[in-house]
Amino acid sequence: MTTSTLVHVNEKELKTYASKERRALLGLTSPALLVILIVMVIPVGWLFYLSFIGSDGNFSLEHYQRMLDSKSYARIFLTTFKVSLLTTAICILIGYPLAYFLSQLPARVANICMLSVLLPFWTSLLVRTYSWLVLLQRKGIVNQVGMDFGFWDEPLKLVHNLSGTLVGMVHIMLPFLILPLYASMKSIPQDYIKASSNLGATPTQSFWQIFFPLSMPGLLAGSLIVFILSLGFFVTPAVLGGGKVIMVAMQITNNIELFFDWGAASALGVVLLVMTFVILFVASKLMRLDNVLGGGH
Repeated sequence: MTTSTLVHVNEKELKTYASKERRALLGLTSPALLVILIVMVIPVGWLFYLSFIGSDGNFSLEHYQRMLDSKSYARIFLTTFKVSLLTTAICILIGYPLAYFLSQLPARVANICMLSVLLPFWTSLLVRTYSWLVLLQRKGIVNQVGMDFGFWDEPLKLVHNLSGTLVGMVHIMLPFLILPLYASMKSIPQDYIKASSNLGATPTQSFWQIFFPLSMPGLLAGSLIVFILSLGFFVTPAVLGGGKVIMVAMQITNNIELFFDWGAASALGVVLLVMTFVILFVASKLMRLDNVLGGGH
């Protein structure tokens, strides 16, 4: 048997083995793919279908046309993105120093302190939201303490507005920023900071030129998680916003409960879903570009 014949036989055996391996992997993943199909693909497909069904039961773009023509929908989307951006910005301002502080602690102490970050996950979101309502209302603890100490003379409007909504959302979303950021910070070798100090860099220079750039992947990941999750918030703005902070999820609920208009609600959901995918796509491109530039530098 010649060498070329042996090579040809080996290639056929490799192709046969690869084909069997693909079939085996497909068989193993079939249950998971079926679950994804039933739980995600079919409902999202049904959502898209309903969004193109008009009030007369025929194919129509009237729901999307209404969103383009009505200024109220533009305000709702603007409010949704405004609240999400402000929530993300406040979480960064609070979460980055806290994550940095935790990353500098000894491992045992840091693990204990992380319990305070994880503790909100063990409490219902609805309970936390109503707790803030009790604390921030006109006769709540915050207003009472403020007036008792003379910080202000009459109760402040801390709920049923944008401020109250942001307080509740930041409290809920803060752990989603701290966890990936803390993991990113802990993976930064301390030898880099020591080396920069040995080369004459001050602690401030070491932080901004070494530590902060290396922590950017965790910061970007955490910020993206907070922003995307905030886009679909319903309970917190509904309770703490008092009907004055209308986000997309609340309008979807209104279209179903008040008007029983599944088409309009589906169209809103589709637009928000498409916007979310666009944001994820742009973020992935920016992160990839950042990695390329960082590698080149």
